[in-house]
Amino acid sequence: MIRGLFRLIGLLLLAGGFIFMVYDGARYVADQTLRFTRFGQFWNDIHQSSQLAFRTSVEGAAPWLWNSVIKVLLDQPVFAVLGVVGILLMILFRPRKPLIGYSRD
Repeated sequence: MIRGLFRLIGLLLLAGGFIFMVYDGARYVADQTLRFTRFGQFWNDIHQSSQLAFRTSVEGAAPWLWNSVIKVLLDQPVFAVLGVVGILLMILFRPRKPLIGYSRD
């Protein structure tokens, strides 16, 4: 049950990544300038105070983590972040392969 839930979340994240890829592509066709929507900008547009609270908690726990890992992640395009996380969830929670040749009794 939980495996199916995480696979569904991964599939939804993949769909969201595809939607943002199409959005950025349509913006490129309209403006003739390649501009990707950054993950940090998207998160800021959705809920600004949660990003600020997350930053405060991470800097309080491990200040090096914000500059070296999370800031780099927030500067990536949205479609790449959602796509990679979606693919990881789909791979990690894929169904088990059936055993061939004997039973599990």
